[in-house]
Amino acid sequence: MAKAVDKIRNTTDAELTHQERDLQDQVFRLKFQIAMGQTESLKKVRQLRKDIARVKTIKRERALAGEKK
Repeated sequence: MAKAVDKIRNTTDAELTHQERDLQDQVFRLKFQIAMGQTESLKKVRQLRKDIARVKTIKRERALAGEKK
């Protein structure tokens, strides 16, 4: 997990925004598939939501660091 966080920290703000949008799109598609009965991958949805939270946390840390400067 630490490697995933380091990987996220080494990305630019634009890449973080794109990654967040992509993750949210994946969650939407999985939820739609679950509703249609095509899949039961709740583990994947949980993991994607955690990844979104990580991205948002890094973005917030950068925003706060920018305010302090």
